[in-house]
Amino acid sequence: MSFDDRIDGYAAAILEIARSEGELERVGDELYRIARAFESSPELRDVLTDRRVPVDRKLAVLGDLLDGKASPFSVGLVNFVVSVGRGSDLPAIADRMAARAAGERDAAIAEVRSAIELDEATIARLAASLSAATGKTVEVKAVVDPAVLGGIVARIGDTVIDGSLRHRLETLRDKLNQ
Repeated sequence: MSFDDRIDGYAAAILEIARSEGELERVGDELYRIARAFESSPELRDVLTDRRVPVDRKLAVLGDLLDGKASPFSVGLVNFVVSVGRGSDLPAIADRMAARAAGERDAAIAEVRSAIELDEATIARLAASLSAATGKTVEVKAVVDPAVLGGIVARIGDTVIDGSLRHRLETLRDKLNQ
């Protein structure tokens, strides 16, 4: 079984479980945010993927990290993935699950990174703007990324729209150096 087949299998299973529980949208959003935290924290990644760390210790770390920040259902799904030794696959599983769920609704996923948490009204405006720009229905997954400094960076598939302060400053510097 290839890596892609394994990821597809876990993503499909989690999608079906979340759908049957009526938690598809919530679980999709929470797993996406958990996966981004996993990617951005080398310490967390090391603990959850190290085969020498006992499973109960990994689950305790997840419990501390996710307490009150994710539904018990999402925490249970993450615990399952980690306890079967697939912690390193968590971001790929979450991404594939989100893409499958969006695909069923004939939508695309836009990952929007910003330095601060975006409110629902801002996310709705971004979704409308990105939908108009791409001609597709776009679902925004907002990620807080302090490296952005200001503005936003949106990624829809292979397309990146960089409206960050950093990008604007780099563009200005390049123009001044010409």
